Amino acid sequence: MKTTKIIFWTTTILIFLFEGVMPALTSQSEMAKEGIRHLGYPEYFGNALVVFKILGVLALIIPQVPGRIKEWAYAGFAFDFIFASISHFAVDGIGFQGFFPLIVFAILIASYVTYHRIHRYKNIAL
Repeated sequence: MKTTKIIFWTTTILIFLFEGVMPALTSQSEMAKEGIRHLGYPEYFGNALVVFKILGVLALIIPQVPGRIKEWAYAGFAFDFIFASISHFAVDGIGFQGFFPLIVFAILIASYVTYHRIHRYKNIAL
């Protein structure tokens, strides 16, 4: 159980940093705005995405958040990573920018699986 908790918190903190902290700090930079434009999305889409990413990582990182909300946050991030990958492949072709969201998606899957292992263990222990 200790290893599962370590994996859960490590992967969840990585998601928190990649999808919460970094977008919050860099979303208004010219490079971030150009990245959104490059993919063909309007600027307001990037702003909305940042708001939902911050809400999502808060839902994942705060233990008191109900499980149903966490499930929605995991689903939202899964869609985000899959569609980010598709967008990069469509615009830029096959390259690292298209694969990077899938790498972060794998980290999200590890967080999700370990979250459920911990949750299942708590229910058995009761």
